[in-house]
Amino acid sequence: MNIKRVKRIRIFDTTLRDGEQTPGVSLTVEDKIEIAHQLSKLGVDVIEAGSPMSSEGEKKVVKAIAQEGLKSEICALARATKGDIDKAIDCDVDLIHLFIPTSPVQMKYAVNLNQAQVISATVEMIEYIKKHGLKCEFSPMDATRSKMPFLKQVCKAAEKTGADMINIPDTVGIMTPKTISKFISEIRSAIEVPISIHCHDDFGMAVANSLAAVEAGATQVHCTINGLGERAGNASLEEIVMALHMIYKMKTSVNSRLLYSTSRIVSTLTGLFVQANKAIVGENAFAHESGIHTRGITVKPLTFEPIKPELVGRKRRLVAGKLAGTRGIKAELEEIGITPNEKQLREIVKRIKDLGDKGKMVTDADLLAITSAVIGEVIAEEKIVDLCDLAVMTGIKVIPTASVRLVLDGKEYSAAETGVGPVDAVLKAIQKLTQNLEKIRLNEYRLEAITGGSNAVAEVIIKVEDEKGNIISARAAREDIVMASVEAMINGINKILIKNRKQGK
Repeated sequence: MNIKRVKRIRIFDTTLRDGEQTPGVSLTVEDKIEIAHQLSKLGVDVIEAGSPMSSEGEKKVVKAIAQEGLKSEICALARATKGDIDKAIDCDVDLIHLFIPTSPVQMKYAVNLNQAQVISATVEMIEYIKKHGLKCEFSPMDATRSKMPFLKQVCKAAEKTGADMINIPDTVGIMTPKTISKFISEIRSAIEVPISIHCHDDFGMAVANSLAAVEAGATQVHCTINGLGERAGNASLEEIVMALHMIYKMKTSVNSRLLYSTSRIVSTLTGLFVQANKAIVGENAFAHESGIHTRGITVKPLTFEPIKPELVGRKRRLVAGKLAGTRGIKAELEEIGITPNEKQLREIVKRIKDLGDKGKMVTDADLLAITSAVIGEVIAEEKIVDLCDLAVMTGIKVIPTASVRLVLDGKEYSAAETGVGPVDAVLKAIQKLTQNLEKIRLNEYRLEAITGGSNAVAEVIIKVEDEKGNIISARAAREDIVMASVEAMINGINKILIKNRKQGK
C-alpha cells in the first residue's frame, strides 16, 4: 500500500477500556462520562467505552456514554460469546470490538480452544453482531505471537463474514518497527478490509510500532491518552497524532490544540501524573534551559522546536538554571514585564547559576524573588554601608553570637552581638555599628520560603525606620537565611541613609 495515498488515519481511543486497566486506576461513572465528553470534543473517531461483560456497573457506564449523544462512535468490547455480545448490544453502542485469542499459548491456556473452534466462534459471533445491525471490529488477540498461516485464515474468515475492520494487537509488546511493518504487510496481502493496529509498550516501542504499521498499510490506530494501559501501557494518543500530523503529514480528526487539556483532565481523574519529560504533554516538553537553546529559541523557535507549543495547547517555557543564558532569562523576565539593566541582569544570571551549581531546581518563584532583590539593591557606587565579613556561632548549649565587619563611609568597623537566634544576633551587630552614622531600627521583618525542601530559596523582606519616622522597605533572596537577612538589612540601611543625605543637600 502506498502511504502517500492515505490522507486520513482513524484514531480509536481506548482510554476508558484498556486505559482503565492500568494498575491502580478505577474511574467512577461521572469520571468516565467526563472523559468521554472530552474525547469526543478532542475529535477521536471511536471511543471504546468499556467492557459491558465485566460487571453490571460497567455495563451501565457504557450505556450511559452511548446515550450522551457524542460525535465519536461508541464501542464496547466483547469476547466471542453470545452472552458478552448481548450485553454490548443492550448498551446501544455503534460498534462492537470482538476478540478471541489466536496464539498457541493463549488458545491453550486462556480459552482452551483449538484452531477449528477459534475460526468457528469467530464466524458465528461476527454473523450474530451483523444480524443485529451493528458494526464489528475483529481482533485476533495476541496476533503477533500467532502462526501466520492460521492468523491469515482467521482474518479471511472474519472478512468474509462481514467484519468492518480487522485489528492486529501486539498484546505483549514484542514487535519492533521492522517486524511489525513486515507483519502488517503480510496481513494486508491476504485481506481487503481495513486494518487497525493495537500496540502495547512493554519494550517502549508502542508508538514507533504503531507508526510503522501505518507505513505498512494500517488505516486506524488504537491508543490511549498519556499512554495509559496494562503493564507499561499502550501507544500514546498525543504522540501518535502529532507524529502523523507533523512527520507524516497525514490527517486525523483530532483537534491537536486540545491534547494538553485532555491529558491534564485524564491525569487528574486517574490520579496518574505524567512524567515531566514525556513528549507533547510532559511539563518539560516545551521548556528550554541551556543557554544556546534559549538563545536560538528567542531568535527563531524553529532552531530547537519541531512543534509549535500552541499546536498542542501549550506555551513555551524558558527555564532558569545553571545552564541558562542571559538572553533566555532576559526573555523570561520581559515576558512578565520586568526589564533589568545590563548590570542587574548579569547579577541575576550569576545568582541563578550559583543555585543551579548547588543542585537546586530554580523555580519561577525563585527567579522572581532573586530578580526583585537584585533590582531593589543599592548600586555599589552609592553604598554607604557594605559587608566585609560575617561569622555566626550557634548550637544547643551555645548562645547565638554574630561577629560582623562592615565598611562605613570608607572605613572598616567590627562588632559582635548575641541574640535569641543567629539572625537576631547578626542584625543587632549591624545596627550597633550603623548607630554611629544614624539611628536606624528594624521596624518589620518577614521571612518567606519560596520553594519547599531544605535548600529552599528564602526571601527576606524588611522595613527599617530612622529617627524622623522615615520607613524604607528592602528585600533579599538567598538559600542562606542569615545571608538573606544581612543583605536585606544592609540594603535597607543604605537606602535610608542615601535618601536622608540627598534631602540634607
